Amino acid sequence: MAKAFSAGRRGITGFLEAPERDLLRKLFVDIITMLEPETPASTDPLAALIGLDMDVSVPTDPALLRLLPDAVKNDADSALEFRQLTERSLRETKIGALRAASLGLESDKLVLDAEAAKFWSMALNDVRLVLAERLAIRDEADAERVHQVQDWGEADDVESYLSLVYNFVSWLQESLVQAMLAGLQRRP
Repeated sequence: MAKAFSAGRRGITGFLEAPERDLLRKLFVDIITMLEPETPASTDPLAALIGLDMDVSVPTDPALLRLLPDAVKNDADSALEFRQLTERSLRETKIGALRAASLGLESDKLVLDAEAAKFWSMALNDVRLVLAERLAIRDEADAERVHQVQDWGEADDVESYLSLVYNFVSWLQESLVQAMLAGLQRRP
């Protein structure tokens, strides 16, 4: 299979057709919408600066929980305390990466510097996490089941369609990471 991205002298370049860009744009917007905090940032300047949010709770949507997992297992109080200290800034970081990646979707050719490539890899990873949760990918057998769907003509239900989207985003992410690694190897 061809690569979507390659490393060059000017950074990482890629080419996406209009329908691919439209799909990614919609996916990025969906994840941004999912990550938008339900409550506004604190009016306390210090709390807003450090991202403190005392109103957070464990997400009920399993896909959002996959994006914002508990940092402490088997200790709900410690997990909540950590979430209060970090979740708002984590959401903002993820939203920022998704928005930054969306900016590059205006033209067929993408040219990514190191920072843009980082944002793209973060955005693609978050999309994959949500899709993996929606497709109930828990182990290699589940991943193989999803990977079996290879043709858009086979997408006759939601799961088949999401499987194809997951495979496409996985291919993009793998190609991007390989280009990022190749770019690191080229540096003196």
